[in-house]
Amino acid sequence: MDCDRVWRNARLATMQGADLAVIENGLVAAKGDTIVFAGREEAAPELSAAETRDCEGRWITPGLIDCHTHLVHAGNRAREFELRLEGASYEEIAHAGGGIVSTMRATRGASEDALVATALPRLDSLIGEGVTTVEIKSGYGLDRDSEIRMLSAARRLGRERDVDIRTTFLGAHAVPPEFKGDPDGYLDQLCDDILPAVVERGLADAVDAFCEGIGFTPEQTERMFAAAERHGLPVKLHAEQLSNQHGAALAARHGALSADHLEHLDEAGVAAMAAAGTVATLLPGAFYFTRETRLPPIDALRAARVPIAIATDCNPGTSPLTSLLLAMNMGATLFRLTVAECLLGVTCNAARALGLADRGTLAAGQRCDLAIWDVEELAEIVYRMGHNPLHARIWSGR
Repeated sequence: MDCDRVWRNARLATMQGADLAVIENGLVAAKGDTIVFAGREEAAPELSAAETRDCEGRWITPGLIDCHTHLVHAGNRAREFELRLEGASYEEIAHAGGGIVSTMRATRGASEDALVATALPRLDSLIGEGVTTVEIKSGYGLDRDSEIRMLSAARRLGRERDVDIRTTFLGAHAVPPEFKGDPDGYLDQLCDDILPAVVERGLADAVDAFCEGIGFTPEQTERMFAAAERHGLPVKLHAEQLSNQHGAALAARHGALSADHLEHLDEAGVAAMAAAGTVATLLPGAFYFTRETRLPPIDALRAARVPIAIATDCNPGTSPLTSLLLAMNMGATLFRLTVAECLLGVTCNAARALGLADRGTLAAGQRCDLAIWDVEELAEIVYRMGHNPLHARIWSGR
């Protein structure tokens, strides 16, 4: 078999089962950007490769996937961090003009070049930990031009770096000041003007919304979903973060790729997600940073076999986190996820949360996105804090 590159003498975590489907004495072969063989070295066909690398017993996993970020934005909200330390709640800060609207003002005032420049260091942090695919949401512009500028900046990041960027339109993130008291009027503009303009420019891979007491009602969210479906875009949802709005069940009824946060998810929501195949994306960085105390219903999600993904939720207000490795550690320590659940959560389940069937596992036909780790045990990837054991990152076969 002709191929371009071979990585041999490795231990593989193929992520094709709940036990990570480990293969000892493993080998991965790629032709172009595609894996043509991943398995035991003695089972490999005869290979003719331009380049062969001895991994010296290191572990290979699929490249990591951060499936929920707000990476593109201007400004920061460090002062709000101080206010929360002094006792203010997320809702109080939002009602006082802070929160998402605060970042909106800074983002509206930033050029596309400035948005790219400020996002690149955050993206580089993720890439440096073996991340090969990143989802980036809009939602800090909240008007036509600014939302388009955010999504254009996100697309540019994928041209500036060797990484795959998936973009999500999150216009229904908050009600902008010019529509204060008129969220339905803003929804009209989102559905009839802004989303069509985004679609016309090919800037969105999915549509998201913030279904919450300080965000949008389930009825308003459903309007946003209907608009997305008219344009052939899949949906996902910020659901049950601060209260139970039954958003996860709504998302599941619309075949959502994922419902995210989920601290207040109930049994009916779990059952709906399980029936629809909707991924539960957990965001332990936001849970930690806002000092939340209500845990997502992990046992119920497990019992219903709802796929669990983990993401950084990198954003300026509630999760200024640019380490997917630390997000895994938080998922383990705060949510009591297992090592296997954490690793599956940033590979195959994260891919599923983005509707991507071509990555997240080590198998023939998959994209050759790899992370090679200098660890003795896979648990080290999750267990260490402030230490990056990445040996090499392979993106699209190179």
